[in-house]
Amino acid sequence: MCSQAAHPALMIPGPIEFDDAVLQSMAHYSESHVGPGFVSTFGDTLSMLRKLFQTTNPASQPFVINGSGTLGWDMVAVNLVEPGENALVLSTGYFGDGFADCLTAYGANVTKITGPVGGRPQPDEIEKALKEKKYKIITATHVDTSTGVLFDLKSLSDVVKRVSPETLIIADGVCSVACEEIAFDDWGLDAVVTAGQKAIGCPTGLHISMFSGRAIDVVHNRKTEPATYFASMKRWIPIMQNYEAKKPSYFSTPSPQLIHALNTAVSQILARPLSERFQRHIEVSDKVKKAVADLGLKVVAAKPEDQAHAMTAIYLPDGVSIPDILPKLLNKGIIFAGGLHKEIGTKYIRFGHMGPSAMDPKRNDVDNALKALKESLAESGYKA
Repeated sequence: MCSQAAHPALMIPGPIEFDDAVLQSMAHYSESHVGPGFVSTFGDTLSMLRKLFQTTNPASQPFVINGSGTLGWDMVAVNLVEPGENALVLSTGYFGDGFADCLTAYGANVTKITGPVGGRPQPDEIEKALKEKKYKIITATHVDTSTGVLFDLKSLSDVVKRVSPETLIIADGVCSVACEEIAFDDWGLDAVVTAGQKAIGCPTGLHISMFSGRAIDVVHNRKTEPATYFASMKRWIPIMQNYEAKKPSYFSTPSPQLIHALNTAVSQILARPLSERFQRHIEVSDKVKKAVADLGLKVVAAKPEDQAHAMTAIYLPDGVSIPDILPKLLNKGIIFAGGLHKEIGTKYIRFGHMGPSAMDPKRNDVDNALKALKESLAESGYKA
């Protein structure tokens, strides 16, 4: 981090630490959003996203729009579901519940299956729901950062394809893209929505997504016009197609500086096989989980198969509170996040270990964070 001012390591589930090159690319001089230089950069970025999501289908459509991960919920809710149509939401925490609220706000008839705290809905529950009625879409949060629960998207896809193949499969990948395996084509996904500030390692401010050709057909064949202007996929599709074809286009002004940062971040990610990146996040996650267990603590996601590899939600021991532990960690140069889940919010903290902090061998972010956690717990009176 030779070019960055000294600062506490940001070890929350996003935003995350930046690589120097990504940060430096933000300092690009001002340029026209329809000028040839920027158009070329944006086009290359969109093309690279196909590799990141692992799709080679030309009908798949990437989107990069000013906004956050939440914009992805709006795009799905207002473009893929018409008022009164059924949506099945599989919730593993705060963000699954939020997706359900967003769908409801646009008039969808929402059914929600909620997993136990630290767990996820099971295939038999999902199959039963799919057999009871027809759903336009089914949504799952691949990694819910309120709990650190990882959803098995491949198994979900297998169930949906067998029981209700016409249902669109939607994944909230805000905290999973670039750190968890996502095989868009092989798993038959119809949309993955994400953002730049998590494992991709880009500054906050970009909504990033991939939609299948089947989802794009749904957009074009709606019976009613979507009740939105900015989030209208019909308006954005030709813009994204033109940029990827290196043709200037305009609907709403993108941020050239953020696109340059994204281009740098994705270029770095794709410089090595994605399988290596996913495996490295697994290794770092295993290290963190073992250290937590060695401290005598438990993680919110109880089963190993339900545990995300980019973050860990850690139950605090009795007698140690969030207002006590977080300042101690900060004094040691480490920033963790407090709890977010409505049922257990005061009982746990969240540790993000993704992107450069996990991938860069020159950084000691994870080791320093584990050491600070152990020392801070001891200072709070806890004995492992």
